[in-house]
Amino acid sequence: MTLVRWNPWREIDTLQRQLNSLFEDSKVTSEFLGRGLSKVPAAEIQETENAIHLKLELPGIEAKDLDVQVTENAVYLSGERKSETKTEDKGVTRSEFHYGKFQRVIPLSARIQNTNVTADYKDGILNLTLPKTEQEKNKVVKVNLKQSAT
Repeated sequence: MTLVRWNPWREIDTLQRQLNSLFEDSKVTSEFLGRGLSKVPAAEIQETENAIHLKLELPGIEAKDLDVQVTENAVYLSGERKSETKTEDKGVTRSEFHYGKFQRVIPLSARIQNTNVTADYKDGILNLTLPKTEQEKNKVVKVNLKQSAT
């Protein structure tokens, strides 16, 4: 009987190669996208004293393919990134673009006046200015402290 020294790094290396080959397979991407799992847009939120500024990254989507709804507490965004159909005689096309429908709900940290929201959509960036309600603007109250005699 021969003793063989166990090397855990060899098994990790084998696992790494298997994972790499899995992600190199183009069928995996199309299977995931076929199930409706598409990428949601990235967001940036900046809060000031008077408003919440929300910026969403939506490259390759036309304004007509977006639906933006705003309540006092959240922004609901849905849309569809449509694929371009190209006809090629020969060759292989590999795409890492994400196509399909998406939706995202972004909860807001303060109540807003959803009737006064302004939007600007340019170069695939959606900028929303969400003005806060008067109650939210006056939410911070200075508390006067009295020192007690001990």
